[in-house]
Amino acid sequence: MINKERLLQIVREAGRIAHARWPGDGHDLHSWEKTPGDPVSESDLEVDRFLRRELGALLPSASWLSEETADDKARTDSDLLWLVDPIDGTRDFVRGRPGWAVSVALVSAGKPLIGILVAPARGEEWCAVAGQGATLNNEPISASTRTQFSGSRVPVDQVPAGDSDLVAVEKPNSIALRIAMVADDRADLVATLRWGFEWDVAAATLIAREAGAEVSDAFGKPLAYNKHVPQDFGVLVCSPGIHAEAVARLAVRAEQLRGG
Repeated sequence: MINKERLLQIVREAGRIAHARWPGDGHDLHSWEKTPGDPVSESDLEVDRFLRRELGALLPSASWLSEETADDKARTDSDLLWLVDPIDGTRDFVRGRPGWAVSVALVSAGKPLIGILVAPARGEEWCAVAGQGATLNNEPISASTRTQFSGSRVPVDQVPAGDSDLVAVEKPNSIALRIAMVADDRADLVATLRWGFEWDVAAATLIAREAGAEVSDAFGKPLAYNKHVPQDFGVLVCSPGIHAEAVARLAVRAEQLRGG
């Protein structure tokens, strides 16, 4: 359907554009807050424009949904959709930290077909094609196979008091990179309990699923993409052997926070 190598080249170039302005290498960067606590930078917008132009040329029949572009609801009439976060983890990006990535997914009939994450500040390039497995830097990867919930590695700044049996590991600001850590067995569990946007997780959840992880919303239900309102409550990505226990652990909090 599309030239995978050309797609990889496009996303790599988007990563290069972002990296060229990354303050972590001493570059000047103009950034501001779209809303309190929600930063954006000139690089987010530059990468967004580049990807929209290049991906549109690569597959003109696909619609477009990106964090940095107004949502055209006509996309829901299209079977194909580019789901893009030009810089996932902008907070780390503007602070000169490496926990950010360019995230691109191609979705068909509500399911991701291709997912790519490029994280140049970390030297990481993740890729998955539905039914064909997942890779990190072109090497096949396998997700966590942990079967005991207690002791699970979770990328968080601090383990919540009610989850003291879990183990904190490195936490990049990018939710996509945290999900990818489960895909290559650097973490066992990633869970959020808030409304999140499809562009944050589409590529990473395909990568995790193709590596063998279990993927759902916070209630254990499947995720779907290209919805009229492109959000789900929470994302849960973990070793299949601990998924049921993770859903049970989160259930009360998820209901309370969703307002159910």
